Amino acid sequence: MPAMIHVEEINHIEQLQPFRLHWNAMLPQTRNATFFQSLDWLKIYWKHFGAGQRLRVLVVSSDDKPLGILPLVVRREVTRIGGVRVLTYPLDDWSTFYGPVGPNPTATLLAGMKHIYATQRDYDILDIRWIDQDGCDHGRTRTAMREAGFDPSLQHWDTSAVVETDGDWQTYWNSRNGKWRQNIARCERRMAEAGDVQFVRYRPAGSAHGDDDPRWDLYDTCVRLAKRSWQGSSTNGTTLSHPCVCCYLRDTHPVATRAGTLDMNLLFLREQPIAFTYNYHYNGRVYGMRKGFDPEFSRFRPGLVLQKKILQDSFSGEDTFYDMGVAYMDSKRPWQTSQIASHRLTHFPPAVARAQLIRLKRWLSSRLLAPRVATGT
Repeated sequence: MPAMIHVEEINHIEQLQPFRLHWNAMLPQTRNATFFQSLDWLKIYWKHFGAGQRLRVLVVSSDDKPLGILPLVVRREVTRIGGVRVLTYPLDDWSTFYGPVGPNPTATLLAGMKHIYATQRDYDILDIRWIDQDGCDHGRTRTAMREAGFDPSLQHWDTSAVVETDGDWQTYWNSRNGKWRQNIARCERRMAEAGDVQFVRYRPAGSAHGDDDPRWDLYDTCVRLAKRSWQGSSTNGTTLSHPCVCCYLRDTHPVATRAGTLDMNLLFLREQPIAFTYNYHYNGRVYGMRKGFDPEFSRFRPGLVLQKKILQDSFSGEDTFYDMGVAYMDSKRPWQTSQIASHRLTHFPPAVARAQLIRLKRWLSSRLLAPRVATGT
């Protein structure tokens, strides 16, 4: 007798609590999972950014046993033709990739898409973003959408610089540009001549291992450096101190600490902090979140020195993958071993005029501006 597949839709964040144990158990079984796919992260995200969005978390079960979880949201986005309701993942560009939680992504995606197709439409565009199309997704999302009755179009979303850290450090370092390596070595020598240099990498193992001190002293040091850095005066949320993200990041900090996914790095000169990099990690995969340095010490290029120390430490440990994130690609290119692309799959309902106008606009843009990087609806 074939297994009975059931989809339960959750629309309120507090109603996810009964699924916590299942969610936590399935996350480690999720290929290339990140901290951003955890229930703990979703709750913090929803607290800060959930206003104006509708939660649609689909819990897929087989014979009453949870098979996978597909977290989705309906959000209103502003376009040149007006507001559009978009059904997508809740990632909101906080990381490079997102996808279903659990060891059965194919079944989860298929059941989830069939559920969306069969229920009343509360969106203008179905736009599944941050797909690892060339990696662990293997075309699953596209197939599931088609099987459910949607007509998805594939488009590039963004590009991230990465360093594969599962090899030998010296082999990697020798593969970098010689002149560039000499420049960093010169900065290291000058810094050492100026005084004692200390590199601190704080990675608590988490509450499960009795190691969950958030080290607010280190976090606040990172925030102070962020305010002093060249990014401190901007308003786009690219550093820890920006008003639009500082409360969210501060609330996320102890959650990541308890989960054992925090990766906080600082560089000190004569016991004075001069640079920081704030990351999350999960199952050997590191995601670079925010960084900055004190401009008073810019002659030492402290950001470069700190990045080298972080990667060297990653190569010597259990890390296998360091995602440096999107944007500012010129500064990341000397470090990267490759670039990875995320994609979007979009279904434009035929009966929605605005959706069809956006579809036409994208088609024209792809013809006139190809190749084109998608950065929004």
